[in-house]
Amino acid sequence: MAYLIAKPSEFLCKFIQHYWTIESCIPNQQEYIQRIVPSGLSEIIFYFGNKPLSTNLQKTINDNFILSGQLKDYYDIEVTGKLSLFSILLKPQGLSMFTDIPANEFYNQNIPLQFVFPKETNRLGDKLSAANSFSERISIVEEFLFRQLLKIQNSSSGRIENCINTINRTKGLVDIHSLAYEACLSRKQFERTFSNSIGVSPKQFLKIVRFQNVLHEKSKHKNISLTELTYKCGYYDQSHMINDFHQLSGLSPKEYFNECEPVSDYFQ
Repeated sequence: MAYLIAKPSEFLCKFIQHYWTIESCIPNQQEYIQRIVPSGLSEIIFYFGNKPLSTNLQKTINDNFILSGQLKDYYDIEVTGKLSLFSILLKPQGLSMFTDIPANEFYNQNIPLQFVFPKETNRLGDKLSAANSFSERISIVEEFLFRQLLKIQNSSSGRIENCINTINRTKGLVDIHSLAYEACLSRKQFERTFSNSIGVSPKQFLKIVRFQNVLHEKSKHKNISLTELTYKCGYYDQSHMINDFHQLSGLSPKEYFNECEPVSDYFQ
């Protein structure tokens, strides 16, 4: 299996978390099951081999090139045969900088990319498919993203980016009223603007960020106890953290850490 990851150029680093690619082949009549959990990030994925099968009909991957919006909860994908993909992992506010479609239109769905970029998707996919290396694919998508960036005018991007910075700094331990005040908006205006730009409500996003911080802390401190994690990550008690884990991953924290690698896409 070949897995590569790379950071974006300096100009795009405010909007792109990273690029990644994988090339693997599952032996005949075997399968690999991967649990997908909310990361707080949207993703554009180009499949050049077999597409995974989803256990959730709402998340069915019907096209080779898709946009995966903010997730509400977990689902599993089944990988068989040859898996070859290239992915653009977007920062929370990143998607709203490349399209004028409100990000909440993609909430909890995998959307064919041609619905978002109808004129560019097939040409972009052909270029990526013909590329000879990971770095060449990065150059191709960065040229495309730069052109899109010049087309889109997002008047609320600055205030939402500042709110995301506050959320990141506090690891999700900030109240919505404070974020609205920072954005100079009423709570109702803020919730609408945030949802349009990020693709999910502020309340749900804060829950996801706290969950991702638990994964991040566990990855750094392998032997940390669940009690320590609970209070370090700002939960009221263990039942609060367990409830969030069940909603977002389908597993208790103990089950999750026994079955899944504690890796956070959000806090790298």
